[in-house]
Amino acid sequence: MENQQLPVKDQTAPARRQSTARGIAAATIGNALEWYDMAIYALLAIYIGHNFFPSENPAVEVIQAFAVFGISYLIRPLGGLVLGSYADRKGLKKGLILTIRLMVVGTAIIALLPGYDTIGIFAPLGLILGRLIQGFSAGGEFGAATSYLLAQDKGRKGFLGSFQFASQGLGAMMAAITVVALTSIFTTEQMNDWAWRIPFFIGLLVGPAGWWIRRHVDEAPLPEAAPGDRHSAKNAVHAPVRELFRSNKASVFIAGGALAISTALNFVLQYMPTFGISQLGMSPTVSFSSLIISGAILTFATPVVGHLSDRFGRLRIMIPAALAIMLLTIPLFLWLIAGKTFLVLAVVMVILGLLKALYFGALPSVMADVFSDSSRATGLSFSYNTSVAIFGGFTPMICAFLIQATGQPIAPGYYLAVLAIVSIAALGSAFRFRAVR
Repeated sequence: MENQQLPVKDQTAPARRQSTARGIAAATIGNALEWYDMAIYALLAIYIGHNFFPSENPAVEVIQAFAVFGISYLIRPLGGLVLGSYADRKGLKKGLILTIRLMVVGTAIIALLPGYDTIGIFAPLGLILGRLIQGFSAGGEFGAATSYLLAQDKGRKGFLGSFQFASQGLGAMMAAITVVALTSIFTTEQMNDWAWRIPFFIGLLVGPAGWWIRRHVDEAPLPEAAPGDRHSAKNAVHAPVRELFRSNKASVFIAGGALAISTALNFVLQYMPTFGISQLGMSPTVSFSSLIISGAILTFATPVVGHLSDRFGRLRIMIPAALAIMLLTIPLFLWLIAGKTFLVLAVVMVILGLLKALYFGALPSVMADVFSDSSRATGLSFSYNTSVAIFGGFTPMICAFLIQATGQPIAPGYYLAVLAIVSIAALGSAFRFRAVR
């Protein structure tokens, strides 16, 4: 009895959990800030268009404001290559610190920029500059943050990767809450004049906090080289762009295609309040409130889906979700147009939010699995931002244009149905190409 040893408690488990929690916070705060700024711009497009693109036709103001919104996405693939390569070569932590610094600079330009009535043509040019800096910064954010998340625990890739997109829901929800509060407190004249700038100043307060958190977390470990292959591993780490286009070209198309429906649906959700105001005649406060609902769903349901994907398989959840988006989007738009009430809008946003959470909960880990470790941040950043530039950044403008050109408010539904088919095909290719489950 004297020699019987008591079981030793694992003293490292709490430390691991604490480290993982810090890693999640560091990786997601910049992404949440990015989507907060993006959602703020989309939600306030009516007021931004009035200040920077004055016109006798309010619809033209909105389209031009959304065009600038889309232009910033054209530079994101370049930001993905430059900043993603920097993260792969210098370390994911350094990449995350750099992206959030650039993001704050772009936000500051928009927050402080005088309107067209004050500085003329320099106002829209300055707005474009601010959005381009934000877009370049966001270009490297996704790849570095997702790679950092997955490095925390390779056995829970679906769950940890889901926080990348859950933070998008959090950013959108906080943006919606902010805009609802502002439109409730201030008049339309005050919003047009100066109150639209307040959310951007809030973003400036979040930026330094995100920088501080990222500066005080541990660096993620570099990919391990195969035994006896130190020279090639070194070259892979220090030449991620070359490796991406030499060995991972198919991966770029697969990852980008899988993202198509997710990113387009996200931007349609961002556009829905504007749709409610311009097409259904709802008040701004009521219409913007619907986005809080979908933002809450995306924030809290996405990690649950990520956890389930680790247990039951990622594609078993994602493919049925994509099929449901393809089949239900058009009927939902028809119902919304016929109902024209906040209740109908809220229910539609709940359904679309749940479908999106089901689809993109496991998406970051699926995208990451098709790239090699040594160029993962570069590959994720480039494929993500190329897809977002093509299928996402111009989605609000495309929706507004399709409605204007066809006279059919249902037009965005057809757009989503087509992209759902693209993503289903990409998921099938991922299954065959890298045996992603």
